Amino acid sequence: MAEEPEIPEQDPNKMDYELFHFLIKIMRTLFIGLFWMMINVFLGLYLGFAVPEESTPGRMFFFYSWFGISLIAYLYFAWRMFRKKMSAP
Repeated sequence: MAEEPEIPEQDPNKMDYELFHFLIKIMRTLFIGLFWMMINVFLGLYLGFAVPEESTPGRMFFFYSWFGISLIAYLYFAWRMFRKKMSAP
């Protein structure tokens, strides 16, 4: 009679560990996104770089260039963080 192969026991906390790391990714992404928005609101509205009546064309060009480049960098960061798949249970 052939013996059945032993099935290794899975760690019951493994899912909790993976879920915890997934939630950390979400919190990190939200924190960096809100921080990025605060910087842009400060530069654009408080300092007046984005308001045509209060700014010069050079300052507006600087602000909107910074805004576009930093938005692309933030989206790339978020994509890199979430592109890795979680392991199957």
